[in-house]
Amino acid sequence: MFTYKKSKKVLVLTAALSVLCSQSVFAETLELDLDDAIQRALMTNPAIKIAVSEKKASRADLNAARAGRGISIDVDHKSGRGGYADPQPVTGTGTFSKNLGNSHSNSITASIPIYTGGQLSGTIAQAKAGYKSSVLGESKAYIDMKKTATDGYFGLLQAGNLENLSQESVDQLAEHLKNVQAQYDVGVVAKVDVLRSEVALANAQQELIQASNTYDVSEASLNKVIGTPLDTTLKLKDTLQYNPYENDMQYCLDYASMHRPELEQSRLAVDAAKGAVKVAKSGFLPKVTASAGESWGGSGSNWPGDDKENWSVGIGATMNIFDSGVTLSKVHSAEEKLVQAEETYRDTVNSVELEVRSNYLNLREAEKRISTTQVAVAKAEEDFHIAQVRYMAGVGTNLDVIDAQVALTEAKTNFVNALYDYNTSKIALETSMGVPVAVPAATTALPVMSTAVATEE
Repeated sequence: MFTYKKSKKVLVLTAALSVLCSQSVFAETLELDLDDAIQRALMTNPAIKIAVSEKKASRADLNAARAGRGISIDVDHKSGRGGYADPQPVTGTGTFSKNLGNSHSNSITASIPIYTGGQLSGTIAQAKAGYKSSVLGESKAYIDMKKTATDGYFGLLQAGNLENLSQESVDQLAEHLKNVQAQYDVGVVAKVDVLRSEVALANAQQELIQASNTYDVSEASLNKVIGTPLDTTLKLKDTLQYNPYENDMQYCLDYASMHRPELEQSRLAVDAAKGAVKVAKSGFLPKVTASAGESWGGSGSNWPGDDKENWSVGIGATMNIFDSGVTLSKVHSAEEKLVQAEETYRDTVNSVELEVRSNYLNLREAEKRISTTQVAVAKAEEDFHIAQVRYMAGVGTNLDVIDAQVALTEAKTNFVNALYDYNTSKIALETSMGVPVAVPAATTALPVMSTAVATEE
């Protein structure tokens, strides 16, 4: 039977183990900088693999279209057995027979198109445009993924900054509440100051809870982009910084006109539409094919039927002279789609220019806000310090301190928002310009995740 002392030790040990098990979980931790995040996204994200697969499929379509110009060889074999259902008289013999027998035949035919009225050349033109467009599509996928990874990385940095600001606000208000409570205890200030300070602290704590949740969501979102488990703890090595962008708007517009993948893809769509018109119009023209063949077999031959050899060579021509307007309708449809492709190209040119202009202007706007908000932070810090000193000296009010603290948090928030907007605007501008991305090699080493014990407080 346990004594009271032993039972108490067991209970204490059990409680300690329970606390350890409930507060500590094994979690993967990954340290990475911006380049690491981009490389991981480029190597693991499904969007990249889909683009690569589309390029390979388009290449196969182009090979198939080109092969249509070559020789086609068909081999045919037939074997059968047959006869009359009822016996029939055999001429000159006075007998009856069902005439049962086997038959075997073999043939091999080679053919090559000589003239297709533009059908083959039009099909090849379509396939070639499709393949070139898929190559550009792969480049576009890399460019877009770089932006996605960069936005996710900066988004997590921003969420961490805002969480830190919220924690700083809570700490400042908590410290101020201690001072107010101390002065109230000695009868220097009224109860209303304590209540007002408690409300301000509670509001700041609510904002901290929301900021922490935003950080967790941003972390999971970045994990999805870079292909790591969504519960991975990410330790970012970079900070939001201001690095001047030297190029002017005209440079950005000129660069985009030469490098933006969508522009060339849109132009290739016009080429493909022209090829489709050519294919449709080939229905009005004759098709000429050269062929050569050889065959063996006949009734009564033994399997596989290699007797009675015959050969043939020749040229055949076919032409549809009336199809109730089917071909004409196809031509009209193809011509209208060509008009659509040309108008789409014109609209794409304008859209790209607008996108570059907008991103450039957003970049410069955020750049200006960085300098102004930086000055505001310095002034807000000084104002908050003065408000605290005045309140402690009894010449300032509690509301002055709280207002100054709120203004300080707002100024710092505006500053980090300006930094975030500047950096995201820069990657948006580079994406709209079509700045290429270095494709990672398959052997590129990625940052290694480590298993760490994360303690939840």
